[in-house]
Amino acid sequence: MPKVDVIIPAYNTAKYLPTAIESVEGQTFGDWRILLVDDGSTDNTAEVAAPFIERLGPKLKYIKQPNAGLPAARNTAIRNSSAEFLALLDADDVWLPWRLEESVKCFEKRPEVGLVYGMISCISSEGEPVEMVDRRQENGEGRIAPYIYMRKVQLPCPTMTFRRQCVDEVGLFDETMRATEDRDMWFRIALEYEVGFVDRVIAQYRVSANSMTTDPNRMLNAQLQFIQKHYGAPGCGVVERRIALAGIYKQHAGALATRRRRWAALGSAMRAFSLYPLDVNNARTAGSLLLQCFGIGR
Repeated sequence: MPKVDVIIPAYNTAKYLPTAIESVEGQTFGDWRILLVDDGSTDNTAEVAAPFIERLGPKLKYIKQPNAGLPAARNTAIRNSSAEFLALLDADDVWLPWRLEESVKCFEKRPEVGLVYGMISCISSEGEPVEMVDRRQENGEGRIAPYIYMRKVQLPCPTMTFRRQCVDEVGLFDETMRATEDRDMWFRIALEYEVGFVDRVIAQYRVSANSMTTDPNRMLNAQLQFIQKHYGAPGCGVVERRIALAGIYKQHAGALATRRRRWAALGSAMRAFSLYPLDVNNARTAGSLLLQCFGIGR
């Protein structure tokens, strides 16, 4: 039985899959197994995976299923897992060599921790550096479920590791959520356990033009579903709900603005401001978009 099962869902990402698997092979922590779930890919994912399956033997389990979406693919991997810890790696992302070692250390030092994350750097579709996200977040560890709910803490998926026993307690990924299902899972774990933090960049997140996060309305609807689902949980009352809603409408405004849909963006920004005017950033965003709509400023 491995110490860590590495969950890699793959859907038409054959181009990037070798880099992802090789980044697991290059870990300084060696007690792992890969659970590679081919979620109904129509490209040559199976062909690309074949030499890794042969070379790694029992350290890689390949599972083929009809396309069911990311949450379902991750759940398939979890059902096939047996390790103490589960670590996420999407097929187009990359781990740095110390990723698993640093994460496991955090669990071993703090048995009350059920979930661990770290920092990321962003890369382009071709692997070029885009952005370094290496800032410690306020309220980023400990009992932080309300801060996850309010979107005040960001938890990058390629850095996420959690205890297998957490899933037995809080359940699998919610397959009705085709986006934000990751935040939903982390929130449910954080209600029961402390969250740990690796104060180091441990993974690279690939920014892709085809990412589901590039669809502003899809993301907005998924985020609204998450907020409604957990409204009333401990620490998630009326004020926290307004802060969370303001945050997602502000984000929605930014996504619309990048598509030059300025009037629609202004509407979302004004909604964010009306929900939580105490956040000066909501006022700034609305003011900036108002000026842009009338041809003033950028």
